[in-house]
Amino acid sequence: MKITRLETFGTADLAFARVTTETGAQGWGQVSSYLADITVEVFHRQIAPHALGTDATDFADTLALIQEREHKFPGSYLRRAMAGLDTALWDLNGKLQGKPVVELLGGTPGKLRAYASSMKRDITPVDEAARFVRLRDEQGFTAFKWRVGRECGRDLDEWPGRTEEVIPTVAKALGDGIDKLVDANSCYSPTRAIKVGQMLEDHGIGHFEEPCPYWDYDATAEVRDALALDVTGGEQDCEYSSWQLMLDRGAVDIVQPDVMYMGGIHRTLHVARMAARVGLPVTPHAANLGLVTICTMHLLKALPNAGKYLEFSIEGADYYPWQQGLFRNDPYRIEDGHATISAEPGWGVEINPDWLDRATYRASSAE
Repeated sequence: MKITRLETFGTADLAFARVTTETGAQGWGQVSSYLADITVEVFHRQIAPHALGTDATDFADTLALIQEREHKFPGSYLRRAMAGLDTALWDLNGKLQGKPVVELLGGTPGKLRAYASSMKRDITPVDEAARFVRLRDEQGFTAFKWRVGRECGRDLDEWPGRTEEVIPTVAKALGDGIDKLVDANSCYSPTRAIKVGQMLEDHGIGHFEEPCPYWDYDATAEVRDALALDVTGGEQDCEYSSWQLMLDRGAVDIVQPDVMYMGGIHRTLHVARMAARVGLPVTPHAANLGLVTICTMHLLKALPNAGKYLEFSIEGADYYPWQQGLFRNDPYRIEDGHATISAEPGWGVEINPDWLDRATYRASSAE
């Protein structure tokens, strides 16, 4: 069953991809968010020419071929564009077989524990604690992640003293019986990261994400060696060679690939298998409520080395205005701290036609 048409519907922030076969069968996916208009250009110029005319039902080799044909362009944009093809083809194959993607991957639909993930650093510690407590009480979350330091901050804080205040304030407000996680987003030198990590341990926090610049695996390994809590990372890494270096250096306790940054489900599965060989769990990065979190839900429920929970962004229109109104159904209900993976075929979501009508359209065809 050959691919005959590849289309994108997008904005500067997010773009959906649709694949159509010679039989008229269709599937929906998404290129990675953030500067998606640039990624769409890559999709039509460097992905579509290699994918058109290939088998839509057996596409792992097509993805490998794209990597080979575009060997002069490794890195983020090519992978972000590959994600659009990969995720659309998983959806198409699920629909052809009448199964959700999670079943194609060997798992089952149903409930999946989520952790409430804050993206904000401009929020005061008191306000962060208050909204976490509200979500704990209203939606039943039993795990939360918040931000420390400044993003790629060279040991600086978002404002002086914020880290020292937000750690105990939020930890105390949430109380016992709650899993507590923090994300430093590449802020610290090893020396500073170890000091912050000791503070985290003193307040019952068990997950320290990306403590050092993510590309410096030796620095992160130094922090891991010095602390008892889990040191985690990997959201930015999209090349297998980088993952191998991370694992060889023993940099992390938990790996966190992002389905969209990695280039889709197939490539993320490869990273999960790499992690399994060295006994590490996978807790993917999924930091917005575009299609990335849906894809991650299906993947996570099928991984034999899945981590404890799904990352679930708690940010709304004030932080992510572009994620509003994407879907007609409600795929992101949280009940008792759990998301639900649909049993509907494919990804189990319906993209809002009104959003598509407003989007910038582009098509590549085999005709």
